[in-house]
Amino acid sequence: MQGPAIHTTESSILVPAARSIYVWVIAIVAALGGLLFGYDWVVIGGAREFYEMYFHLVSPSLIGWVNSCALVGCLIGSLAAGSLAERLGRKPLLLVAAVLFAVSSALTGWSYSLSAFITWRIVGGVAIGLASNVSPLYIAEISPAHLRGRLVSLNQFAIVIGILLAQIVNWRIARPIPAGLSAAQLMTSWNVQYGWRWMFTAVVIPSLVFTVASLVIPESPRWLLTRGRNKEVLETLAKIGGRSYAEAECFNIQTAIKQESAAGPSTWSELLHSSVRRIVFIGIALAVLQQWTGINVLFNYAADVYKSAGYGANDILLNIVITGAINLVFTIIAMLLVDRVGRRWLMLFGCVGIGISHLACSFAYTAHWPAIAILFLTLSAIACYALTLAPVTWVLIAEIFPNRVRSQAVSIAVSALWLASFALTYTFPLLNRALGTGGIFRTYGVICLLGWALVFFFVPETRGRSLEQIEQALARQ
Repeated sequence: MQGPAIHTTESSILVPAARSIYVWVIAIVAALGGLLFGYDWVVIGGAREFYEMYFHLVSPSLIGWVNSCALVGCLIGSLAAGSLAERLGRKPLLLVAAVLFAVSSALTGWSYSLSAFITWRIVGGVAIGLASNVSPLYIAEISPAHLRGRLVSLNQFAIVIGILLAQIVNWRIARPIPAGLSAAQLMTSWNVQYGWRWMFTAVVIPSLVFTVASLVIPESPRWLLTRGRNKEVLETLAKIGGRSYAEAECFNIQTAIKQESAAGPSTWSELLHSSVRRIVFIGIALAVLQQWTGINVLFNYAADVYKSAGYGANDILLNIVITGAINLVFTIIAMLLVDRVGRRWLMLFGCVGIGISHLACSFAYTAHWPAIAILFLTLSAIACYALTLAPVTWVLIAEIFPNRVRSQAVSIAVSALWLASFALTYTFPLLNRALGTGGIFRTYGVICLLGWALVFFFVPETRGRSLEQIEQALARQ
């Protein structure tokens, strides 16, 4: 029987990976971090109406702070993830994130003061920051080249599952609100006193599953090789793609590490070198673009968006579940396309699709179109986002940086993402009052069209290339 075809490209040897379910299993475990990220990030959208009443929040700036404070933790976790992932490895950080998710969710749900609520939301944000860095990084490093797009997209798929799970949990926990209730009656209702607490607490169960599963997955082969643990590397890579694949990949990674070692230990200052700076800029710009498309407003402030369109409280929670279902369906389609169509074309399509949907939505608010039209246009924007920028941005961030500084560069890019997300979330109540909902969607639409130019001129295609090949290609640009 003839062995697998071996191809060489400069200093790389390419051996096709044998089919194995093992790589899918460990990628799914790592992607559980994305599921908890998605749940913890979006649960606030259904709970906020009730906890805002419980804590007597009325100021737009205070509402913006309470709804965005978790992003401070996201930034802290993201900045810490780069150096900790290099020092401790990828696996321990996944475990730390899992434990933080469980603890912070329970204590957020059972906070009886606003300061305690904010504190535990920030701790939960640290878990999101760690998971959003390490989960895609780990998956990219254990994935064969031909599967990497789909496997890294698993992280976004898990995020979307978490989002939909949070929306369904919120919908099922919240009890119908009878029309005509007074403010005092609403304040003593089950939703305000207890409902929002259980919405946060429900995530403890998947957090415990993630904690146990994180104990049994292997460490990243690329990180192990930097520590000279070659035997473990070969065992893991053989389970992923067979013995021939393991030997070839081990050689490729060792070659890359030797080239990196010749330049001495990696430092954060290397991100400013001319050969790396341009790639870091692209990663940061993509991260900011993903957030400033404005889609997360449709998750975190869905109640405000649909209330402005004319929907009642009970219909709003159902609409939120519909947005989560659309998000899930189109994320699945994205996973099927990302390794076929390629990253660049999906990103270009997404910027145009989201931009047009937002501009049409802006016109719909101004022209007072029926509420169902606004729901349709917001679903159109979410569908385009789930198909393109949502998963593909994470894939590109995990792929484009040089091996030598990948963990630090991913940390910088994801930190930029969380800063952009904080700006988006904090400013929405203020901009909504100043510009109106239609004006906000017009702004986001213009940003999306500008993002198209960014992708067209600066973003390379990475489909089907190993991480080492991508590094070599970008170094020549």
